[in-house]
Amino acid sequence: MQKKSAILIMSIALVSCGQQSAEEDQATQTLEPAAEVTDTQTAPIEKFEYPETNTVDQVDDFHGTEVADPYRWLEEDVRESEQVADWVEAQNEVTFAYLESIEERPVIRERLAELWDYEKYGTPYYKGGRIFYDRNDGLQNQDVLYMQESLDSEPQLVVDPNQWSEDGTVALASAVASPNGKYLAMAIQDGGSDWRTIKVLDIESGEELEDRVEWMKFSPISWAADSSGFYYSRYPEPQEGEEFQSLNHDHEVFFHTVGTSQEEDRLVFETPDHPDWGFAPAVSDDGRYLVITIWKGTDDRYQVAYQDLQQADSEPVMLIEGFDYAYEFIDNVDTRFYFRTTNDAQKGRVVSIDITDPEAGWTEVIPEAESVLTDVGRIGDFLVGDYLKDARSEVIVFDLEGNQVRTVDLPGVGTAGGFYGDAGSSKTFYSYSSFNAPPTIYAYDVASGESTLFKQADVDFDPNDYEVKQTFYESKDGTQIPIFIAHKKGIERNGENPTLLYGYGGFNISLTPSFSITRLAWMEMGGVYAVANIRGGGEYGEEWHKAGTKLQKQNVFDDFIAAGEYLVAENYTNPDKLAVFGGSNGGLLVGAVVNQRPDLFGAAIPAVGVMDMLRFHQFTAGRFWVDDYGSAENPEEFKALYAYSPYHNVQEGAEYPAVMVTTADTDDRVVPGHSFKYAAMLQAKDTGPAPTLIRIETRAGHGAGTPTEKIIDDYADRWAFLVETLGMTLPEGYGE
Repeated sequence: MQKKSAILIMSIALVSCGQQSAEEDQATQTLEPAAEVTDTQTAPIEKFEYPETNTVDQVDDFHGTEVADPYRWLEEDVRESEQVADWVEAQNEVTFAYLESIEERPVIRERLAELWDYEKYGTPYYKGGRIFYDRNDGLQNQDVLYMQESLDSEPQLVVDPNQWSEDGTVALASAVASPNGKYLAMAIQDGGSDWRTIKVLDIESGEELEDRVEWMKFSPISWAADSSGFYYSRYPEPQEGEEFQSLNHDHEVFFHTVGTSQEEDRLVFETPDHPDWGFAPAVSDDGRYLVITIWKGTDDRYQVAYQDLQQADSEPVMLIEGFDYAYEFIDNVDTRFYFRTTNDAQKGRVVSIDITDPEAGWTEVIPEAESVLTDVGRIGDFLVGDYLKDARSEVIVFDLEGNQVRTVDLPGVGTAGGFYGDAGSSKTFYSYSSFNAPPTIYAYDVASGESTLFKQADVDFDPNDYEVKQTFYESKDGTQIPIFIAHKKGIERNGENPTLLYGYGGFNISLTPSFSITRLAWMEMGGVYAVANIRGGGEYGEEWHKAGTKLQKQNVFDDFIAAGEYLVAENYTNPDKLAVFGGSNGGLLVGAVVNQRPDLFGAAIPAVGVMDMLRFHQFTAGRFWVDDYGSAENPEEFKALYAYSPYHNVQEGAEYPAVMVTTADTDDRVVPGHSFKYAAMLQAKDTGPAPTLIRIETRAGHGAGTPTEKIIDDYADRWAFLVETLGMTLPEGYGE
């Protein structure tokens, strides 16, 4: 279905704290009553008395440094602790009372829903002679899976997850059709959790079979060539009550035969001596080999094993050992395996090896270029390389010997995605979007280079009303950092524009210009939207990534602070009108820079952030992040972590911007205790009169699978919060 390297990247990316899309005695709510209001308008709440948060006498010794952790009890699972549940309820009462008092909030939500109400399509792929793709008619909570027999045939509904739950919180996380097109393996996500349950659908009859595979996490699904079953990886069933907090160990690869119970699944690969290793299985397009990529964290450094499926009783054989470089399997031609690698190429190259003679070594197929090679797929007799050039997409087609055939002609400066395919056909699909360009999907013939329009989004706005530019600014140490700036045409650079600065800066994840209704809504409201491509991401290869990790993590915060200073110096905005926003690792980013420069920002929204840098590795997927952050168990890394940890560095007596922390009760990637503890600390410190709130979503997780209705509510609250705290005035006639 997909590029083998894309499958690997997606499964490994899941273990990172990732991009979001969207956080003793009973706590009591002591909000002061607002002034008398009319029936049509609620007066803003002017003063806060936050819910009382109990403290505990918890002190830990880190290499001779004693560190207090007064809110340790807030780490408990909200589903298991009545005290934490009461605290969550009290905090949400305060937060939603404030949000509901903002008179612009209803019209913002209404306009978001209007903008959101357009047909959306996922990038299609071919399998079993059919075309499969996701579609949403506009405001459906979950995307629906369709198929077509050809480009011109009528769509047929395959799976509608909106029928699975009344509140829309059960999602189809992924769906993989069998090679013969008969079956569909469905990975189902409940309440935003990272856990997946696999079910099997008979596509022709629409009948769901009795197959159930539980406790899959951080794994692709890969079908056998004869469609008899599929490979997947899973963890052991956690103890009751620990599903959403306990560490994940002992990943194992299994094969599930269609029509059997999970108890009969065949164990294919395990490493009991290395319980921290994880596995991504993928069957080669010719069906002969199972390739198992072995990972142990979020670094792009892998080992690779393979199994010859045509040899009876064969066992997996190690091909690449050492966790030294990225080796992402693309495909094979007979016994020659192709990989994207960072070995001797920090920006990536393509190499091949003959598995019958591995001692002969690697052959270079596509050399390293100035742009970063992020992904490679085989489509027919071609290799399609996805490159990043200054954080913008560039797609180049090569033949199997590495000769360049052509550069795909993209519509503009933006992001291209897709190019899923296999060795049997030169046909594929790709999508293109930018900040001011809604997604457009093209059918593409790699052999001829012909693009044909397949689907085009019809959004209620005029792209010509907006402009996007990319420029560079200088960080604290002189490094040039790219930044995208988007806004309505005709704004005055008078230093008074409400401006939202977004960043991530971690795990080799790149931020590229793509379309978003929430960003469009912000710009339509008169806001400037800026994205800083700070270090820690993958925009310029592994060196750029490593420059923002472990002992060099402060570079990330310096880069982001410099972006804010640049927007002020260039007269886009001023500190009272400048807001910062980021999710997951980006939530950590926001928490850290607000602590370090509270004077630079007027508002902050740290979403599902990693806020306790001394204990993150003790929960669920947190141990994988040591690759990027380091660990408090290491004395030198402890010093660096303790110096910027948002929870531990809230400044007493400093005047902070308005802060709204957001998280969700079923987030088992970045457990919500991070946000709970950070918000409690902010509220306990004297940080000035601006509100410090926490918005806690229920039946939601780290972002994936969140129903549309919840997303719209969430962003209506975020943008209303910024309207109120930045003193924004909506354009005349807004929402009419």
